[in-house]
Amino acid sequence: MKQIPLILTAALFLASSCTSQKKFAYLNNLPEPTGEETFTMEIPDYHIQLRDILYVTVKSMTPDGKIEDYLGGTTTISGSNTMQGENGGYLYGYDVKTDGNILLPVIGAVQVEGKTLEETRRILQEEFGKSYKNVTVECKFLSFKYTVLGEVKSPGTYINYNNYLTVLDAVGHAGGVDDYGRKDKIIVVRSLKGGTKTFSVNLQDKKILTSEAYYLLPNDVIIVEPESRKIFNLNLPTISFVISTSTSLLTLTLLLINYLK
Repeated sequence: MKQIPLILTAALFLASSCTSQKKFAYLNNLPEPTGEETFTMEIPDYHIQLRDILYVTVKSMTPDGKIEDYLGGTTTISGSNTMQGENGGYLYGYDVKTDGNILLPVIGAVQVEGKTLEETRRILQEEFGKSYKNVTVECKFLSFKYTVLGEVKSPGTYINYNNYLTVLDAVGHAGGVDDYGRKDKIIVVRSLKGGTKTFSVNLQDKKILTSEAYYLLPNDVIIVEPESRKIFNLNLPTISFVISTSTSLLTLTLLLINYLK
C-alpha cells in the first residue's frame, strides 16, 4: 500500500512532462480552413549601415536594341548579365566605407549611410542621369545576412537573396524548430544605430503576423529558446545512474546487516 502514492506521483510527473499536440503547431489559433482573416502589417525600412554591400546597376537601351550595363561593362541582347549572378555579385558589389560613402565609377563618392534602398536608388538615378541618357538604376542588398541560433535543426548564418524575409522563412530555412524548441518563445535581436533592440515573438500566435519583428532586417539574430524538459532529458542518464547506484548500495547494505545479524 505504501507504494501506491509513489506510483501516483511518478504517473503525474510523467503526464506533466508530456507534450501536447498544440505545442508542435505553428499559428495554431488561426481560423479554421473555411474561415478568412486579414492581418495588416507594415514592412520596416532598413537604413543602410557601415560595411553593408550594395549591388548597383546602371542600364539603358542602345539604338540597335541592346541593353548596356555601364557599370558591369557587358552587353547582351536579352539584357542579362552572365558575369553577375546572385553569388558572384559580391565580386561586383560596392561596400559602404567607414565614412558612409560608396565609391562608384563616373560619379565618385556617394553618401548612403542612414538612407533606405529607395532613397539611395533615387540619388543614384539623378547622379547618373547627368552623364547618361534614359538610364535605369537598380540598387539591391548583397549583405542581407541573418543568424538562427538555439533549438533549430540547422543553426547558422544564412544569406537572403529576396527583397523581404519573415521570421517564419528564417526558421524554415534553418530546418524548423526541433523537438526541444519553444515555438512560443522566439527572440529576435536587431542592431540599430545607437543600440540593440530585442523582440519576443510567438510562432504559435497569429499576432506575430502584425509584429514589428515579423519581417526581418539584415543582420537580425533569431534565437529559439529550449523547452524545460530538455534539461531533464539531458540529465536523465545521470539521474538514472544515481538512482540505480543508490538502490544497489542500499540493497547491499541491507544484505550485509542481515548477514552480520
